[in-house]
Amino acid sequence: MRVPLSWLREYVDVPVDAAPEDVLAALVSVGFEEEDVHGFDLQGPIVVGQVVEFVEEPQSNGKTIRWCQVDVGEDNGGVRGIVCGARNFFAGDKVVVTLPGAVLPGPFPIAARKTYGHVSDGMIASAKELGLGDEHNGILRLVELGLDPEVGTDAIALLGLDDVAVEINVTPDRGYALSIRGVAREYAHATGAHFRDPGEREWGELQQPVEGFAVAVDDQAPIRGRVGASEFVVRIVRDVDPTKPTPPWMVARLTLAGIRSLGILIDITNYVMLELGNPIHGYDLDRLTGGITVRRAHEGEKLTTLDGKERALSAEDLLITDESGPIGLAGVMGGGTTEMTDATRNVLIEAAVFDTVSIARTARRHKLPSEASKRFERGVDPLIPFIAARRVADLMVEYAGGTLDTAVGGALFADVHIAGIDLPKAFVPGLIGVDYSDAEVVGALETIGCEVTEVADAWVVIPPSWRPDLTDKWTLAEEVARIHGYDRIPSVLPVPPSGRGLTPAQAGRRRVANALAAAGYTETPSFPFTTAEQNDLHASASGEHLPSVKLANPLDGQAPFLRRSLVPGLLQVAHRNLARGFGDLALFETGAVFLPEPGVVYGTDHVPPLAVRPDAATLAALDASIPPQRRHVAVLLTGHRVAKQPGQPAEAYDLGDALDAVRTIAVAAGVEISVAQAERAALHPGRTGVLTVGDVEVGYVGEVLPAVSADADLPGRVIVAELDLDRVLSLAGDRVVAASLSGYPAATQDVSLVVPRETPASAVRAALVAGAGELLESLRLVDDYRGPGVPDDAKSLTFALRFRAPDRTLTAAEATEAKLAGVAVAAARLGAAIRE
Repeated sequence: MRVPLSWLREYVDVPVDAAPEDVLAALVSVGFEEEDVHGFDLQGPIVVGQVVEFVEEPQSNGKTIRWCQVDVGEDNGGVRGIVCGARNFFAGDKVVVTLPGAVLPGPFPIAARKTYGHVSDGMIASAKELGLGDEHNGILRLVELGLDPEVGTDAIALLGLDDVAVEINVTPDRGYALSIRGVAREYAHATGAHFRDPGEREWGELQQPVEGFAVAVDDQAPIRGRVGASEFVVRIVRDVDPTKPTPPWMVARLTLAGIRSLGILIDITNYVMLELGNPIHGYDLDRLTGGITVRRAHEGEKLTTLDGKERALSAEDLLITDESGPIGLAGVMGGGTTEMTDATRNVLIEAAVFDTVSIARTARRHKLPSEASKRFERGVDPLIPFIAARRVADLMVEYAGGTLDTAVGGALFADVHIAGIDLPKAFVPGLIGVDYSDAEVVGALETIGCEVTEVADAWVVIPPSWRPDLTDKWTLAEEVARIHGYDRIPSVLPVPPSGRGLTPAQAGRRRVANALAAAGYTETPSFPFTTAEQNDLHASASGEHLPSVKLANPLDGQAPFLRRSLVPGLLQVAHRNLARGFGDLALFETGAVFLPEPGVVYGTDHVPPLAVRPDAATLAALDASIPPQRRHVAVLLTGHRVAKQPGQPAEAYDLGDALDAVRTIAVAAGVEISVAQAERAALHPGRTGVLTVGDVEVGYVGEVLPAVSADADLPGRVIVAELDLDRVLSLAGDRVVAASLSGYPAATQDVSLVVPRETPASAVRAALVAGAGELLESLRLVDDYRGPGVPDDAKSLTFALRFRAPDRTLTAAEATEAKLAGVAVAAARLGAAIRE
């Protein structure tokens, strides 16, 4: 909202020496945001001159200029010679002259300069050059503005060009401040200055005939149970002269407020809208057919609005109609058939109150925001339409030469009832945290226009008619804090309750992510959207179809399903990096996957109302509408682990690097993860493993099939691993953060076991660990032999074992006994035998 200071001073006592920044500071203190300061960016000398005579001189370029003699007053150098290209003025006209040294908007400095064979000692200005409009209609003739000032008069002050406007940001809940009336009241609240309400007029002044012109509301489809128009007031002004000039002060104020001048009749309606906050529409009375009816549109109806566009109407659109059909979109924009023009002689003035929701929906449906809709959709003071209509009529009588018709008029209005709000006395101090006295609370509320009645330990507060945003005790408390200053609210940091922190699951996920990052992996979160084919390929072992959740409004129509695996997202990230020249990648992601159960329908059409906590049944229904979500962790490797360098060939990532990543995850999570050979649809046979914790499957690792890599535009070898992180952490149990180290020497032993070829090495390792007992410190596979000396259907696995006791040095016999205990378990479980 742009507020010219001269206009603001009419309704509130702003000090004469107050700078725009001072006014903005006052408005900021009551909750508005400072935006900018606007002026005409002029610098004098700019004076009134009179054209004494001129000579027209044709030029070789086909243009005819006028060599003018212009009297600018003795104090300004008397008669000056000025070259001018305009042809709309006459000898004897008083005009605006910018003398050398002046600066016009642009900036455009004025100097005496030689042109067309003369020295032009200044410039005769147009309205556009002075910043008073966007159209260049020739020289500004003061007689057209109804002005006859003395020659040499300061034209900046004469035309109101010395005014400035402050701009503030008005939040949607404070629509009353989209008016000079509202801003003046807020300035008074901030400074204590005297406020003069332009909305206060005696009813005797406003009385009007309510018969003679038919006004009706026929709303058969109200929104939220409210009809589209609750008030509709019309006044008639006859015998206006639409060619009369708009007063310069009004043009200047409208321009500073961001609205261009469009002629005296339209300027007056815009002026009153800005002044009182009630949008006004004027109709050419002689182009109306019968009375006015406010109704919803019929399907198939069309309307050509003032911007010249034909609009197809919806059944929800609220219309202004006469007997010929639609003549305007109520509260948004008028129609072209009844607009005021230079031929208008009789004007019907409309001031109304329309339903906020209806106006907002219509403006958005037609992509037609307007100054009127901006105010109506925020709420208009229901007590202002009579005043606004009369104010427009008075201005048209004064400046357009019309006559107010006191015999014909019309009005439709409802009783304005504003419900009281119960405000407990202790509520405001308790909520805001400031020890306000009762007098301070009541004083603040009465300052903003509320009626406050004391009842027992509370007050009943009736908000003013212009504040529809005050609906409960919380909004009243905010007003008390605003009026007495936000600086009184203490800055107190809340003290967190003791014993709180990350949950075990959160801490576990953080450890895993930090461990992978420390190991050199880069975390790359991706969008959780994919295709059904990608879900089937990467989320199942065999590639069979899996149920997937499809979004009702996907961001990408090509990927409308929620992911069941993290791998498709990592493949996309890898492709994007490869396309940008980054080919050596070690990536990881932790995130949710969505695992719907077969036959279950997810989602809901029931959305609970806003600002109301759903009950337990509603919350349960919402939870049931969401598919199970589990946290996974996945890694992807492609390119080279070690780049080629002098004396060192390049080393590509392989399956062993992915297994190292799995071990990193296992250590961070506090579990032991085993790997056994397996098969998956998207992975290379023979280079794929299933990951288990004990007997529980928790994920997989393997090399992506070349065909799948090619489909993802990844030409090299790609290795991936994915684990159910939630399951891994749940299997970790209580983690031992640190263990004491034994100072005694270790005893090492090797053992080679012959087992059937199909027996996984991980199973043999698990058996040895189970049998060796607590003395076993570490065990690792060092050889897998298949050849002479071993049956064709068997293999020899050699393990290196290290034993250590915490309290003594182990003997060789003790180490051998523990090793053989492990071998016995392997023999019992897997038929293993020591290789001779």
